[in-house]
Amino acid sequence: MDPLLATTPKEMKFPVSLDWSIGNQTCEQAGNTSICGGNSTCSDSTTRSGYICTCNQGFDGNPYILDGCQDINECTTSNSDHKHNCSDPKTCRNRDGGFDCKCRSGYRLDTTTMSCKRKEFGWAMILLVTTIVFLVILLGVSFIQHRLRRRKDTELRQKFFEKNGGGMLIQRLSGAGPSNADVKIFTEEGMKEATNGYDESRILGQGGQGTVYKGILPDNSVVAIKKARLGDRSQVEQFINEVLVLSQINHRNVVKLLGCCLETEVPLLVYEFINSGTLFDHLHGSLFDSSLTWEHRLRIAVEVAGTLAYLHSSASIPIIHRDVKTANILLDDNLTAKVADFGASRLIPMDQEQLTTMVQGTLGYLDPEYYNTGLLNEKSDVYSFGVVLMELLSGQKALCFERLETSKHLVSYFLSSMKENKLHEIIDGQVMNEYNQREIQEAARIALECTRLMGEERPRMKDVAAELEALRAKTTKHKWSDQFPKEVEHLLGVQILSAQGDTSSTGYDSIKNVAILDIEAGR
Repeated sequence: MDPLLATTPKEMKFPVSLDWSIGNQTCEQAGNTSICGGNSTCSDSTTRSGYICTCNQGFDGNPYILDGCQDINECTTSNSDHKHNCSDPKTCRNRDGGFDCKCRSGYRLDTTTMSCKRKEFGWAMILLVTTIVFLVILLGVSFIQHRLRRRKDTELRQKFFEKNGGGMLIQRLSGAGPSNADVKIFTEEGMKEATNGYDESRILGQGGQGTVYKGILPDNSVVAIKKARLGDRSQVEQFINEVLVLSQINHRNVVKLLGCCLETEVPLLVYEFINSGTLFDHLHGSLFDSSLTWEHRLRIAVEVAGTLAYLHSSASIPIIHRDVKTANILLDDNLTAKVADFGASRLIPMDQEQLTTMVQGTLGYLDPEYYNTGLLNEKSDVYSFGVVLMELLSGQKALCFERLETSKHLVSYFLSSMKENKLHEIIDGQVMNEYNQREIQEAARIALECTRLMGEERPRMKDVAAELEALRAKTTKHKWSDQFPKEVEHLLGVQILSAQGDTSSTGYDSIKNVAILDIEAGR
């Protein structure tokens, strides 16, 4: 036996290191032709040409086949080189290429010891949580208060609606009849929006009946909104009375009531907007030039007289206005008269000619007989209209303390001037001229008849309107004949011949008849 073999063990182990590479190309040159499988990385050989493949971190296997590199489950492997380092194995969660240590709610991971520790809430977290809780409570309280406030507001509006006679009003307005079909019940919110929260810049005027605002409805239509004075129950009653009265009236020379709002503490009335002020403004105010001609004034007198005659004689229920004055007569762009403010008006039952009421009206226009007896009838309006007619003729106020003691009241001033044959001294200079003196004297006579002390001696409003209409027709005829004398002469000749050939027209007063028909129809 060979001595060498005799001293050599049967099995000997030597360390072996293998080094290889794929091809002669680099990874960049090989590109998509690289044979490296999934979850592996190509790297250039450092000892020779070519490249080698290695599994990615967290994967193990043969990187040279398609799915040779498989994920290592660090949470279950026994290989210490790949085992997880979570302090509690229960917190280990495997993922592709690695693992995570997941702590339960309320704990955080300490990366130094890889153990879970209870979270410590700092002051910032405490403040944040406190703020969130406070806001939630605040929102909840605000929501509850809002709901309670809305409920309270709804109950309050309903209370005001009932207190302001809403139930009775709806019942009355729901009755049949074309005159009240368009009266609308407005809401409180709608009125606030229309007046911009009752802004002072929207105030059109203030007086004994309350404050009037300019309102703009959602359809951009302009209206006048009248609001009673707060705390004055009598004004509330007058407002409701005005709605009930106006719901019975359908006349072109009465300001149109569009609706009302009863949800507020004091009711609101909504009217059509008349933008040229009142007759008082035009006669005595500083906003308008007193440029009303005799024709304008006579036409206004005819319109107001016709309206009052309609209220007394042709309305479904006779109505006494009870506060006729120039401040309650509105004028539109065409200077057409619109009688307004029916808060003091009264409906007269068909079986009564007068009512006993508490005296109400405006000094200077107030019927002295009504003032002394408290008995209200249509002749009280006749007296007030007579004063308005005197104002139209003279341009002076119904009551003026700057005049002489015996002439402070316009009626006394007028009467004394007529007796002394000095009517021309008190007639407005813009009214009288050389052509209309007789018409003015006739109008003055009508005014004096209307203002007689005893109501039974005064004419009915229907007769006053007819006389003024006839006077207006005569005035128009004279004015036209002055401008076109030949045409008038020719027409008069034709009319005379026609009258001679038609005996049936004898005694027929066409002017007066037309006036009466107009009044009865309510025009």
